[in-house]
This record gives sequence, C-alpha cells and structure tokens, in this order.
Amino acid sequence: MGTNFGDASEVAPSSALRCDEVRYRLRQQSLLVEFGRHAMQTRDFRQILQRATELAAEGLETTFAKVLEYIPEENRLLVRAGVGWAPGTIGKVSLGADVESPAGFAYQSGEAVISNHLESETLFRTPRLLAEHGIRRAINVLIPQGGEGNAPFGVLEVDSAEPGQFDRGDGYYLDAFAGLLGIAIERQQADAELQRALEHQALLTREMSHRVKNSLTSVVGLLRVQSRGAVSQDVKDALDDASSRVATIAQVHDHLWRGNKIGFVELTDFLAELCRNLQANAGGHTLRCQADPMLILADHAIPLGLMINELVTNAVKYAYPGRRGGIEVSAREIDGHLQLAVADQGVGLPPDFDIEQPRASLGFKVIKGLVRQLNGQLKVESGAGGGARFVLELPILPDR
Repeated sequence: MGTNFGDASEVAPSSALRCDEVRYRLRQQSLLVEFGRHAMQTRDFRQILQRATELAAEGLETTFAKVLEYIPEENRLLVRAGVGWAPGTIGKVSLGADVESPAGFAYQSGEAVISNHLESETLFRTPRLLAEHGIRRAINVLIPQGGEGNAPFGVLEVDSAEPGQFDRGDGYYLDAFAGLLGIAIERQQADAELQRALEHQALLTREMSHRVKNSLTSVVGLLRVQSRGAVSQDVKDALDDASSRVATIAQVHDHLWRGNKIGFVELTDFLAELCRNLQANAGGHTLRCQADPMLILADHAIPLGLMINELVTNAVKYAYPGRRGGIEVSAREIDGHLQLAVADQGVGLPPDFDIEQPRASLGFKVIKGLVRQLNGQLKVESGAGGGARFVLELPILPDR
C-alpha cells in the first residue's frame, strides 16, 4: 500500500515534547492491542466496525471517525459505522468514491491520505458531510481484504474539527489499525460463508429426513393394507409388527427434519409421541411414559425407539392375558448413561425364561441385536408389584 502524507509536517521535538510523544505512541499501540483482542472475541460485525471507529478516534485524540464501505453498484462509500456524526448519518450517508475526495482517492489509489488543511486543500474537494461538521483535517487509509483478487472493503477515516497536525506516525497508526480491521472483516466474511454452507447443509439434511419419513410412511401404509387382507393370523401379526417397527423409524426422521439441531432428537418429545402412537394399538392397556429432557443422536434414537416398540408390544400381547393393565416406560440419565425401563404388573415371565436362549422370540432377538449395537446391557427383573421389568443401561451421553 502506498502512502501519500499530503501536507503532513514534522518538526524536531524538544525533550519534553519527546516524552509526550512517547506516551502518545505507546497509547496508540495499546489501543491497537485492545482492538485486536476485541475483534478476536466478538462475532457481531457491526460491533467490530463501531469499536474500530471509537478506538481509532481515541488514538488520534479526536471525536470523529468512520468506516466507509465501498458499494460497487453505486460507486459510493457508505458510512457503515462512526463516532461524532449527527444522527441519521450511519448507514444512510455516502460519499463519492472518485479521486477528487480524500476518501475516494485513498480507495482508488490504495494510498493513505493526510490532509491537515481541508479548508484550503487544492488536491481534493471537501465532502459535504465533513463541511457540515466543521472538519478541518482528516486521515484516510484503505481497509484491505485478504485473498487474491478481493477488492478492498473500504476506507477508515479519522477527522478533527480542531486545529492541529496529523503526522506520519498518526498515518502509520491508522494504517496498522485498518490492517487489523481488514483481518477482522475477512474473518467475519469467512464465518458468514461457512454459516451459509452449514445452513444449506442443514436444509438438505432436513429435506432428506422429510423424504425418508414420507417414504417410510408409505411403506407402513402398504404393510397395514397387506395385514388387513391376510388370511393367516400369524401373517397378520407379523405384518402388524413390521409396520410398527417401520413407523418407529419414520417417527425418528420426522423429529429430525422438524428439530432445531441437525442429527439430534429431543428424547422427551420423541418418547411422548412414540407412546401416543403405541397407545393407539395397546388394546385398552394404559401406557405411561416419562423421560428426562436430553438430546440424543439420531443413530441412538432409532434403535432406542425400536427397543421400546418391541418391549411395549410384548407387554401388550402377553403381560395381561384376559384383562387390561398398565405399562410404564421411563428414560433417565444416570451418571452419563441412559437408563431405559419398561415395566408391567402382569403375570410375569415364565420361570424358565432366558433371553439368551436360541428359542427366544423374534422380538427379543431384535432387542438383543439393538442392545449390542449400542454397547448396552439388558437386565430382566421382577416388578415391585409382580410382572416384569426390563432395564436397559446404555452408554449414551446426552448432548450438552
């Protein structure tokens, strides 16, 4: 970047003035550090621009500063942030980007410009905004943007309505400030581009889950139609079980495309809806469900939902022969593990029941496979008031 210091002048300082100069420059350096820290910690683009104008003005001991963003469609420099200006200036007022104004010259030439006598300046015209505020001197430096082929963002300008001199050191300070600001702007734009990509990916993921859910719902409908037309009760039961399993998977995908966090399912809502659907086919049995609020991965939600479906279906079929009863489903977080329990107060399991035996039903074989998939453990207990209680310990850490 070139530098055109205009009518900036320097006079050899006395010893006393030299001490003041050192303190002045050290103050500028500390403000540069402060801005760098602020820019790294802040994600709000407008706050970064505003803070830049505040600290840039403070470093040059004046009350006027502004960030001008170049608008290519209009070939204008828009006041994007600033201090000292009248209300209605920021975001509204723009300056010409031609070389006849100090800011325009800085943008077009890439050179820093110092003008200490705007009222008598012959190289540039004084923009109306500066004249209205009685500005007598100004420094303009280019705000770069990283990356090959990227046009500069705009201009950082500090102005003063007081007499005095901006010198070369002030120009170097503001130039360094604009460099830091350019890096911050580049990071903001990279973050914005990444966010747009993530949002697009999220949209695609939701759309995919929505379509999968619709496809699975169609499969459920076909299975139910076949079930109604089945001659054999065994075939009808098998088709009903299959449709229930597919419906559970479809429900997970329904939560995925509706959820706020891609790839996760809110367990409380998911279990409540699953239980409502199971209640519709519970044959008059009462189903009660309770779950701790937590997010679980979709990869965990599908086998978890299938296990609940199998255990509840099993209780509906066998726990209360000839009568109606209650079935309880609970999901709790205990020490980073998910404890899922399905219990009834029915007739209980046969004395010789062993889920590990090859003669276990298809439903229990499915459950065993799902437990292995999640690296969990299944315990079968007698209920407090009789019946059976299945407890699944799953090392599923909820999202925090």
